Amino acid sequence: MLRKSRLRAGLLAVILAVAVLVLAPPLADAQGRELRFVRDAEIEEIIRTYSNPMFEAAGLDAQAVDVFLINDKSLNAFVAGGMNMFLHTGLLQEADDPLQVMGVIGHEAGHIAGSHIAGRRQQMDRTAAQMIASYVIGFGAALATGRADVAMAAITAGQSLSIGDMLAYSRSQEQAADQAGVTYLRRAGYSPEGLLEFMSSMQDQEALLSGNQEPYLRTHPLTRERMQFLEQAVEESPHKGEPAPEAFQEMHARMHAKLDGFLEAPASTLRKYDGQDTIQARYARAIAYFRVPDLDKALPLIDGLIDDHPEDPYFHELKGQMLFQNGRVTEALEPYGRAVELRPASPLLRLRLAEVQVQTEREDLNEPALDHLQAVLTQEATNATAWRLKAIAHGRTGDIGQSALALAESALARGDLGQARQQSARAQQLLDRHSPAWLRAQDIEREVARRAGQ
Repeated sequence: MLRKSRLRAGLLAVILAVAVLVLAPPLADAQGRELRFVRDAEIEEIIRTYSNPMFEAAGLDAQAVDVFLINDKSLNAFVAGGMNMFLHTGLLQEADDPLQVMGVIGHEAGHIAGSHIAGRRQQMDRTAAQMIASYVIGFGAALATGRADVAMAAITAGQSLSIGDMLAYSRSQEQAADQAGVTYLRRAGYSPEGLLEFMSSMQDQEALLSGNQEPYLRTHPLTRERMQFLEQAVEESPHKGEPAPEAFQEMHARMHAKLDGFLEAPASTLRKYDGQDTIQARYARAIAYFRVPDLDKALPLIDGLIDDHPEDPYFHELKGQMLFQNGRVTEALEPYGRAVELRPASPLLRLRLAEVQVQTEREDLNEPALDHLQAVLTQEATNATAWRLKAIAHGRTGDIGQSALALAESALARGDLGQARQQSARAQQLLDRHSPAWLRAQDIEREVARRAGQ
């Protein structure tokens, strides 16, 4: 079950040990808490492994649903702004079993498939709708990927609006989402026991004053009828008692170790995993020592994991991060390069490698960096960091027009309309008239004018 002793409405946990670039003021909820996002290639892959079967069972295009991670210790999950799902890291850390996370994802997929978001948005005033839009769009637009493989970004929005009010569901919508979630789990071949366990843990919160309850309970009203339905669904499930696949459980343990390593105090992580020789324990300790920082202990741990598992891209990635963030830029090229060889489709890994290549200031690495950055932008067209690095690489190759265009794209992604206007005008002066790049610079100029006129 979820560890009930730790259930609480926690304040934002800030990652102090990794270098991050906050590109915009944070979004605050009604309690004044800052909402920040986390990106990590490995954890995103794990969540996709959990969620894609749920989306496909719901008849949704799995690639069209974006799943974002919020760095917050409280338990929460919600959908907003269309096909966008948000999971708190607190939920991932408290869930002891993959089926608990999959059950919550299935429930949230039920809200998407049931068009509950559209129904709510029709009731919002214009300001509230703009807030949710900026919340969703701004994540991709102002993503702070910085130097860390776990990074945060903050989104600009009105301070006085309560997100919870806009994300609250009716009891009938919750019952419909439960039914849908159970159906999706059955279609995918899994038991709804994880969803029941999660809701049972939430049930313990009902006696608390609303301000002390977990956010999930405040926006997802829990009733006895819902619990009875889930209990009956478990009894009737053809998969009752079946655990999650072993591979899922291993991934879940890895995710726990990584989140503990990066989000908890290093001393706490080292105590928790002391004396354990499992992969996840060694992983967590390597991250904790890296954050101390104590590379003399961190590097042997990660090297040992690489020796035992040479085909694991995320061990190579972590070694690259350790070296890069400690000024050993050239040494970081090899592990980051190996990580990309093993997972070439990962935009975050390619972004990390491109950043290292740019930071070396070697002329022979400008073109490879541009290739990696183009691959990133093909998947994440509003990644401000990728555009900024692209501007640097183009500048070093002497292509000042493309550099100005990339700076305009980066500024537009960050919401810096003044800089976007200035750089798009500069790009139009430098680029060949009527070329695709010149036309894009004009598009940016028009987009800036449109946003400024709103």
